[in-house]
Amino acid sequence: MSDIPKHAVIFCHPRRDSFNGAVADAYCAAIEEIGHEVCLRDLYRMNFDPVLKDEERPGEPNFRLHADVEEELRVLAGASVFVLVYPIWFGTPPAMLKGYVERVFGSGFSHRDMREEHRNRLLAGAHLLSLTSSGNTKNWLDEQAQWLPLRDVFDHYLKTIFSMQSDEHVHFAPINHQSPPRFIDENLEQVRAAARIVAAKAASDTHRRQTGKLKLRP
Repeated sequence: MSDIPKHAVIFCHPRRDSFNGAVADAYCAAIEEIGHEVCLRDLYRMNFDPVLKDEERPGEPNFRLHADVEEELRVLAGASVFVLVYPIWFGTPPAMLKGYVERVFGSGFSHRDMREEHRNRLLAGAHLLSLTSSGNTKNWLDEQAQWLPLRDVFDHYLKTIFSMQSDEHVHFAPINHQSPPRFIDENLEQVRAAARIVAAKAASDTHRRQTGKLKLRP
């Protein structure tokens, strides 16, 4: 792992010029200003295939990884921060992002590995940050019992099964065509603040690893 922390930004929105696109750009710019490495994966522009193939399921006798997944693992290798940037649709992340989690994050990682708390080769020891938006307010999401279940079944669950160090979630709402520019700018400043916080964690991990003080579960 490099002495310079690497941040993998997984951006999932059909429009590049969307608010979510601005969030991804603001995060990447803040990280580059700090001096860390950043890797942006724009799933829609990549035409990422979210459909898990039968032979990609761990434990299958004909198990193999497809070339696109192998390439993602190569590009993401060594990342100490994983940032998910997406809109909340019908109470959950977009299907393409869910497919990315299944095919890339979970590649070769079986239910037995989860149960026995094995280390995930890509994500173990890393930090997870989610930057999301919704057209309705967060209070409305709470009233519909959407917010806490999302945090539990996505953020907290991924952090636990993949042996990640932390999971944080910054949500922006309501984001729609009527959102004033000042409100958008304030939200993007929150993105930059979140980037600085998680970058400090990653830098601390690097220092502790160099001094032998960072101990990861085998």
